[in-house]
Amino acid sequence: MTGAAGPRRLGIGFVGSGFITRFHIRSMVGVRDADVRGCWSPSRGHAEEAAALARGIEVGDARAFPSIDAMVADPAVDAVWICGPNHTRIENMEAIVAALRAAPALRGVACEKPLARTVAEAQRMRALAAEAGVPHGYLENQLFAPAVSRGRELVWRRGAALTGRPYLARAAEEHNGPHRPWFWRGDLQGGGVLNDMACHSVEVVRHLLTAPGAPRASIRPRRVTGRIAALKWTRPEYSARLRQTMGTGVDYQARPAEDFASVTIEYTDEDGAPLVGEATTSWSFVGAGLRLSMELLGPEYSLSVNSLDSGVKLFFSRAVRGEAGEDLVEKQNAEVGWMPVVVDEAAEYGYTAENRHMVRAFLRGDAPAVTFDDGVEVVELLMTAYMSAEQGRTLPFPPDGLDAFVPAVARGAWQGTPAIA
Repeated sequence: MTGAAGPRRLGIGFVGSGFITRFHIRSMVGVRDADVRGCWSPSRGHAEEAAALARGIEVGDARAFPSIDAMVADPAVDAVWICGPNHTRIENMEAIVAALRAAPALRGVACEKPLARTVAEAQRMRALAAEAGVPHGYLENQLFAPAVSRGRELVWRRGAALTGRPYLARAAEEHNGPHRPWFWRGDLQGGGVLNDMACHSVEVVRHLLTAPGAPRASIRPRRVTGRIAALKWTRPEYSARLRQTMGTGVDYQARPAEDFASVTIEYTDEDGAPLVGEATTSWSFVGAGLRLSMELLGPEYSLSVNSLDSGVKLFFSRAVRGEAGEDLVEKQNAEVGWMPVVVDEAAEYGYTAENRHMVRAFLRGDAPAVTFDDGVEVVELLMTAYMSAEQGRTLPFPPDGLDAFVPAVARGAWQGTPAIA
């Protein structure tokens, strides 16, 4: 596996075996210099299923491991992707660091979004990564979506170069709700849709507003305004449906989490000029399925992306009867009518390019373009948005008390009503 010129392929082990892990595994079809070698999950059966998926699509001779320690210690595993639930992030990272003390063999650790549930937890993740002493990557797939990458490159190279930098970016992610019960629980997930999905959108708007090749600090967040609301899933008929589907641990009459959130971030560039990033997310969208949209506006140009503007659309009449599923698009809501088909979701949403980038950085021994440091700032922005929503006012960034802040949604103290300034 390793020659005089260094390793030519990266063996990847996954912590977690659920929906997002399987997205990553499917994306590896487009990553030529990596193999999926293993998977660990608290559920041995789920780990076996994820490993079987990797073998079945021929992206690696993966097997289920009995523990994180055993997976890290295996010489076939060169890097670990942390993809388990949010409330297990630190526990999983601590297990990786402990295993590395005994056998320091990894070339990298990558962690899914969000990095953590609070700023304190995010800082702990970053400290553990430093202790591990290996390159670390923050897995934010939407930055690597081909439409975002190509559109950003063209806008900055042509529009911005000739008429001035962009000044307004918008991003939205919307669907009808997550797959698993823990996502719906503020105590486990860290909040509601703001924590779950605005982590994508706030990072996308920053990315679009930042010149290619410029450092992250070239634009600086100055003020943050957050709003959260419970629009759909606290309605009695829907909270009852949610409890029936997700189990008695998800009770939106007693312990709701927000299903709509908006965040406005006011930035300044190197010259002090104002920039604005707007992020909107919801679990209350009913449409064809997951909808990702991004916009970037400048003085003489604009960029627009919508994941449901697909090149393939199908129509099925009422006579077409079949089982409900997600074979056309993630979070699919219907099986009849006009529907877009996202042909390769793993590539379209950026997972393939993201994993290709992470793999190559780890093989070179370099830090990826997006690291735990970036993940910490994303969590800081999310927590400031929660704080703003609770206080009903715009806050300077960073506000006082951010390091110790825990959202009311995560504490079970939010009752689904917005603050009034």
